[in-house]
Amino acid sequence: MAFILPDLPYAKTAFGDDLSAETFDYHHGKHHNAYVVKANELVAADESLQGKSLVELIKSSKGGLFNQVGQIWNHSFYWLGLSPEQQEPTGKLADLITEGFGSTDALIEKLKAEAVGHFASGWVALNLKDGKLEVTSYHDADTPVAHGATPLFILDVWEHAYYIDYRNARPSYADTLLKKHVNWAFVAENLDGNGVARADQQG
Repeated sequence: MAFILPDLPYAKTAFGDDLSAETFDYHHGKHHNAYVVKANELVAADESLQGKSLVELIKSSKGGLFNQVGQIWNHSFYWLGLSPEQQEPTGKLADLITEGFGSTDALIEKLKAEAVGHFASGWVALNLKDGKLEVTSYHDADTPVAHGATPLFILDVWEHAYYIDYRNARPSYADTLLKKHVNWAFVAENLDGNGVARADQQG
């Protein structure tokens, strides 16, 4: 089965000026789709790769194929982690945030600092490791799936994620999305690892 470009879980206009429809047209419709197309080409050319899921290929591949499947998975997870409406963490997730960072605001500042301080292209992630929350980042197409982490949320800090709306102001992009548009309900669902499968798109 070929990999597919997943539909966005909201309208492209849902975020207003915070993430424009034009950004979704390019980021989802062109960048994300290009990784899907290229991954399918690479898999079709090698019979031993066919029938494997994104996660299986991430864990077993390297080089060009790893870059494509890692980017597919990261992007799919990124879209799911965003919400047009502002939310607040609740329940077990809220307890883990308080335990690990003191408050949601402190966690957001930690994620923002990681995003701003990350050199060049990559991803900032909130993971669950050994029962505790962890903020980290990955370069290029690397992904928490490749490292045995339980990913809860991921933020794209490739320039194509924000340049249309924010030009080179990565801090403004990170600040806006982290303070107003994290899908905390999705983050909470991922405490049991469900998010890995939800981003593993095939058709």
